[in-house]
Amino acid sequence: MTYNALRKGRFSEPNRAYFITAVVSDRRPVFSDLCIARMLIRQMRVLHDEGTISSLAWVVMPDHLHWLFQLGDCSSLEKAINLLKGRSSRLINKHLGQKGALWQSAYHDHALRKEEDLRAISRYIVANPLRAGLVESLAEYPHWDAVWL
Repeated sequence: MTYNALRKGRFSEPNRAYFITAVVSDRRPVFSDLCIARMLIRQMRVLHDEGTISSLAWVVMPDHLHWLFQLGDCSSLEKAINLLKGRSSRLINKHLGQKGALWQSAYHDHALRKEEDLRAISRYIVANPLRAGLVESLAEYPHWDAVWL
């Protein structure tokens, strides 16, 4: 799906919960490296601490991120994702001694409706390493969190 097709109909609403998926360029498994995965997670926490988003659940897979969060009062979805991608790209590229795009330019987003079960979606998100066969127990996977678990 093209970047413009993903943006079609996208509407950003403060205080709404969003489930996003962002993928690394060329699906390179850069987050298999513990240090690099933690750099991304740190930037996610900075956005939470700044009030841009309120993080509800996430999992960092080797080549992509699944993240459930609620936008802050004055935030837009595009701004939150751009901040995460920009900040993490700069830090990770510097760490790796490289330049260029870390992330694919597009991302998939789903604005949750009020009747959707946030806990069920968070369980789906954090179970990704199990479904992908990376681990046999979530206790074995270090890169996930959820406010309910």
